[in-house]
Amino acid sequence: MFIEKENRMTNQLYIITGGPGVGKTTLLDKLKREGFLTAPEEARRIIKEEMMTNGDGLPWKNKERYAALMFEASVETYKKIKNAGTSEPVFFDRGLLDTICYMSMENIPVLQKQEAAAQDLLYNKKVFILPPWKEIYETDSERKQNWNEALFTFDKMNETYLKYDYTVIEVPKDTLQNRYLFILNQIDH
Repeated sequence: MFIEKENRMTNQLYIITGGPGVGKTTLLDKLKREGFLTAPEEARRIIKEEMMTNGDGLPWKNKERYAALMFEASVETYKKIKNAGTSEPVFFDRGLLDTICYMSMENIPVLQKQEAAAQDLLYNKKVFILPPWKEIYETDSERKQNWNEALFTFDKMNETYLKYDYTVIEVPKDTLQNRYLFILNQIDH
């Protein structure tokens, strides 16, 4: 009975991922407005905090520290949501494997405990990936990747999730409403 409940709960944890500037946060904001539970992206919060405190855990200063902070925050958020015990769908703005992907792209070794967490802390096998979309792509003080880096990130993110046996579902470039409806049609709700 406990395992069945555990599996049902894991089955309701969905990841929305992709490279930078593809509309993930906008889509998650829409899901939240429509009454779904969401978990915000940790990377942007970490960057803001590190910038405010003159920390070096930034992708353009100390990539290893930044990756460690991101991974720890992602694990903490996952566990917090999992421990809440909701049976309703929860949408994560990125998941643990996004950090693993980042580490791979930056040639940062993945520690054994990080690999174990990636294997143990599971999400729904359907992962929604938003493709690069040049017409909406923007950089800002926290998002500094250029367009080619955004394309590379998308490809690597796709590879990473497939490597860990997730089914990657590409969300079409479309209106916010249509993207939202696409997600709803795909989830096990």
